[in-house]
Amino acid sequence: MTEMRPVTDATASQADAPKKMALPDAQTVTQVTHWTDRLFSFRVTRPASLRFRSGEFVMIGLMGDPNPDTGKQKPLLRAYSIASPSWDEELEFYSIKVQDGPLTSKLQHIQPGDEIILRPKPVGTLVHDALLPGKRIWFFATGTGFAPFASLLRDPQTFEDYDEIVITHTCREAGELEYGAALIESLKHDELLNEVIGEGFWKKIRYYPTTTREESPKMGRITDLMRSGAAFEDLGVAPLNPETDRAMICGNLAFNLELKEMLEEYGLEEGANSDPKHYVVEKAFLD
Repeated sequence: MTEMRPVTDATASQADAPKKMALPDAQTVTQVTHWTDRLFSFRVTRPASLRFRSGEFVMIGLMGDPNPDTGKQKPLLRAYSIASPSWDEELEFYSIKVQDGPLTSKLQHIQPGDEIILRPKPVGTLVHDALLPGKRIWFFATGTGFAPFASLLRDPQTFEDYDEIVITHTCREAGELEYGAALIESLKHDELLNEVIGEGFWKKIRYYPTTTREESPKMGRITDLMRSGAAFEDLGVAPLNPETDRAMICGNLAFNLELKEMLEEYGLEEGANSDPKHYVVEKAFLD
């Protein structure tokens, strides 16, 4: 015979409480770092079955607000470049905060232990397979477009394939450069990468950060600095040449189109996974 127990306030409240909806394709947040009032990065657990190439993106998100009529919720998903390299045990993402944005207005408040939706189907054009062999690779980024290059800068293949890696990062304010600068500085002290890739591998990297609004050591849009020749003079390299240079672009739409046109003027041709050429553009990213 089952013992009868009185229903206490605690058990009653548990019974009455609404059940928390289980997230589809859920992954757990392990770390969150707020870089500025507009930018943050976070790390989540990695699905055991997920395989991706450094530079690719996945769809991530949260559940939206309940429909006022039906009470049903739909997932809010957006394409996010994976900022961690393909060998990492966790997944890292770098995001902007938009106060009235459907997703980022909620996503910016996540904390370790929370769950997010992660659709484990990586895709993207910013991969080594989409480029022909070359001597120097250029990574052109604005804002959070630095994310895929954060992945590629920690991928051994990048340093095996190229003698020199130039990463340009243009932001409005100096604080928005902090994520990229900190990551590049950390490579110098990364014992694992120095052992796997080779001691001092990071010396191949040429970092060129610029700002467009707040004063910094180097101001100006990278496209203007290239047109004037200042960028090439500062870096001590010749303008891009299809014989030696390869490029990847990830920025806001206007930046992507302008730089794409410039690269074509240098004689570079756009490639794809199925047809490797001289440069590729991440069409899914909008800063």
